Amino acid sequence: MADIRTIESQKYNSSLAEALKKVKELEKPDWLDFVKTSTHKKRPPAEEDFWFKRIASILRQIYIKGIVGVERLRTRYGGRKNRGQKPPEFRKGAGKIIRVILQQLESAGLVEKVKEKRAGRRLTQKGREFLESIGK
Repeated sequence: MADIRTIESQKYNSSLAEALKKVKELEKPDWLDFVKTSTHKKRPPAEEDFWFKRIASILRQIYIKGIVGVERLRTRYGGRKNRGQKPPEFRKGAGKIIRVILQQLESAGLVEKVKEKRAGRRLTQKGREFLESIGK
């Protein structure tokens, strides 16, 4: 079995997104077509299966980093905001999208809340097995 870290991330995330479409607890919210993913973006995502690609990306981040919270993921999905004449600045990503994804993953049993030295969420055994089965 190949380690998830050694597989090309874009290829792995697209195959993981296809597998996540079959999980019944993970469904795209109605409001997703109208919201931007961050303040540095100009428009909402135009991709048809953006929701499942973002879920796959977040799951991979949790697998690699261990325990991850919403704020760390907001920083991960942020970017440069063009402010016109003023110099560009970094802006964090939208927290609502990340929170809803993590809540759906919890209800599916793939991640769990952790209140240790570092609070956040980590993969359950079921989640780890699911991710590694896609990596084969």
